[in-house]
Amino acid sequence: MDLFGTAGIRGDVQSKVTPELALAVGRADGLAAALESGLLSAGADVTRIGQVPTPTVAYAAQQRRGVMLTASHNPPHDNGIKLFADGQEYDADAEARIEQRVEDDTAPVAWDEWGESERADVLGAYRDAVAEYARNYGEPLDGLSVAVDCGNGMASVATPQVVRALGADVTAIHANVDGHFPGRESKPTPETLRDLRTYVAEGDTDLGVGHDGDADRIVVVDSTGEVVHEDTVVAVLGEHYTARSDAEDPVVVTTPNASARIDERVRAAGGRVERVRLGSLHEGIASALETGTDDTEVVFAAEPWKHIHTNFGGWIDGVTSAAIFSRLVAGPGLAVLRDPIIERPYRKVSVECSDDRKASAMGLIADRLPDRFSDATVDTEYGVRVELPDGSWTLVRPSGTEPYVRVYAESDDVSELVDTVTTVVRGAVDDA
Repeated sequence: MDLFGTAGIRGDVQSKVTPELALAVGRADGLAAALESGLLSAGADVTRIGQVPTPTVAYAAQQRRGVMLTASHNPPHDNGIKLFADGQEYDADAEARIEQRVEDDTAPVAWDEWGESERADVLGAYRDAVAEYARNYGEPLDGLSVAVDCGNGMASVATPQVVRALGADVTAIHANVDGHFPGRESKPTPETLRDLRTYVAEGDTDLGVGHDGDADRIVVVDSTGEVVHEDTVVAVLGEHYTARSDAEDPVVVTTPNASARIDERVRAAGGRVERVRLGSLHEGIASALETGTDDTEVVFAAEPWKHIHTNFGGWIDGVTSAAIFSRLVAGPGLAVLRDPIIERPYRKVSVECSDDRKASAMGLIADRLPDRFSDATVDTEYGVRVELPDGSWTLVRPSGTEPYVRVYAESDDVSELVDTVTTVVRGAVDDA
């Protein structure tokens, strides 16, 4: 049984994420805090905290378990389930145990061992905590104008309120919570954020922020209405957290498809970068600490659009990202923050490869690709990533959901790099 993807359980509400599945997952987990019927029947006490952003559930799940019902950036007809333990999403081992217990159809506990249910308001405490944490970084927001596109999602009850409490002049767009997402699609992209981009470009707004449905993702828009590349956002935050750290070995954790611009800015601030597979930032944090020294500190962790502010908590948090990034911009301005970051041209290409040939093809790629770049640094832990001395890089990895091998590349001459890499990849796929 394969229930979990890279971020919880998601799917059509009529065929996959059904009430029956929710009951089974709740009973299997046994300690979670939202799937009330299944959880109570497993003996858990349940606290319902209402409609809130996913990071609010994670915040509330510190020193306990938590469950968020959300499809995140999926379309309205989907639903989803995310599980947390002590503020962090379940790791692969915990998810495997849940899948097994769901498959086993674990029976309820005895009637007199069922848990009790209550309701609580956590949202206010979470917003206050984010604002208090953000005040440790950057500059006051007095005079900064920020537009927030909430996408009719749960950011509506968090990001505008937090950024406003920090002193900014805030305009909220699509800020009524509506699961039909009438304002725009839930996934924030340059296309879906056109209302935000137009508003920012045509006015005097300093910064734009867009969120997905559950407010764990963030997209940043500059004062001209252009979307700031997600890796540039990570580079800004990673450099700042590294520079602020007192540790001798500050580490930023990111993913194999993330730009070398992150490494460059973190190194400039005195730190280093560790990479982990997509969807496993929490595992990367644990690994960096385990393999590091007593002087190692993971100061920040991020994959595209999703950030973990490790000094605040172990969860992905778009609301906190909005607050911190706004305060960094409030000082020198976004243009100054971006100025030292080298933004090379980027391309992504998909090469057809059937699932039964992927393993053999990737083995051949791991042997052949380094031979084409003898002066490069090669990492084969999560696909094959090649970093060149001039800061260019390429990553080849198999798709986990489609019959493709993906090629990512970033270089001043990205077309030439992509052509060289895809030639190797196609040859390996043919020979696999």
